[in-house]
Amino acid sequence: MPNTNITIHPRAIVHPHAKIGEGTVIEADAIVDEFVEIGDRCEIRARAIVTGHTKIGNDNQIGYGAIVGSEPQDTSYKGAVSFVEIGDRNVLREYVTVNRGTKEGSATKIGNDNLFFTGAHVAHNCTISDRVILVNNVLLAGYVEVHNNAFMGGDSVVHQFTRIGSYAMIRGQTRLGMDVPPYCMAVDTNMVFGLNRLGLRRNGFSHDRRRTILAAYEILYKSDRNRTQAIEFLESDPEFANNPDIQLFCNFIKSSRRGICKLYEKGASRVEEDRD
Repeated sequence: MPNTNITIHPRAIVHPHAKIGEGTVIEADAIVDEFVEIGDRCEIRARAIVTGHTKIGNDNQIGYGAIVGSEPQDTSYKGAVSFVEIGDRNVLREYVTVNRGTKEGSATKIGNDNLFFTGAHVAHNCTISDRVILVNNVLLAGYVEVHNNAFMGGDSVVHQFTRIGSYAMIRGQTRLGMDVPPYCMAVDTNMVFGLNRLGLRRNGFSHDRRRTILAAYEILYKSDRNRTQAIEFLESDPEFANNPDIQLFCNFIKSSRRGICKLYEKGASRVEEDRD
């Protein structure tokens, strides 16, 4: 028996083999292609396109004119079957684009509770974790990773294979080709400029937790130790070694393949001094 809880506008184009969950609404001129799966209580707004082998979870909103599941913008792509996988409770606003993976069987993955503002672009094989905010016109190249609770300011651009750590904040118009460690604020081009203090407070980090993270940051960036020595110290000192926040910080840095952003130096870029 057909699911009568689905609302499809007469001008929408929905392939008969597409799988649509209960309570989902598909508005005028939206297109949903053959291999798409959409969960319950989703909203596919007018003129949005959901294509390819795209699987969308529950309670998601795909905004006006957004395109999800289109071919990767990668010259090596030769028509392989690849995927987009989206979790629950995500909001993709107007004209967001999400490309599917490049290689056979690979996927672009978006977790839960994310918010992508107008014009954000998520390229092939990116992995977006949970509770991430991409402000207007953020551009993520292929294979970028954005970890939990990161915030990316408008017009920031990220080179392929770069990683953004948990609770990091990227200022608007920042350019990144190196990894941003957790908790840090990235500015200008491959620089960090202190911690994302406001973000940490908003995410419930106590004063003591923030103070310990700041101490670890200063050991990494402002002591006379090189990166390897700083990590060895943080992993051996009793104040830091068994602290989960510091373990997250150290493990991210140790696993970096592109290197981490350097410390901002006055006069080295256009960013203004922090006045907090």
